Amino acid sequence: MNEYFSKIKGFLLELNFNITRENLNDGIFVIEKENEGIKNLIIGVADPIIIFEQYIFKIKQPNQDVFKSLLQKNRDIIHGAFVLDESGERVIFRDTLQLENLDANEFEASLNSLSLLLSEYSDQIINFSKY
Repeated sequence: MNEYFSKIKGFLLELNFNITRENLNDGIFVIEKENEGIKNLIIGVADPIIIFEQYIFKIKQPNQDVFKSLLQKNRDIIHGAFVLDESGERVIFRDTLQLENLDANEFEASLNSLSLLLSEYSDQIINFSKY
């Protein structure tokens, strides 16, 4: 775990992300880069995978049109997807990658995918959060 945790920390620092919290024992980073729309992104280093989770918004009233739109948008997302948490109320961006052969380019591509999604889809996300 230490080896992968250190590797991920190096990637984050190289990419100029602000690490707001880290816990080696739990394998968790919480990062932000507000100019790219990323705030409180949780990265879990859980050998053999790394998990990215970014809370997007809470669904106040279940709405078929919102769910349909999110699923359709998943098709356009390069890395990761919209998912619901266990409660079915919180929309999260989630991505997973294999740790063993993870390189800086692949790591950065997942973060760029989230950033691009947030910039291109922000108006829709804001509208969905009002339901």
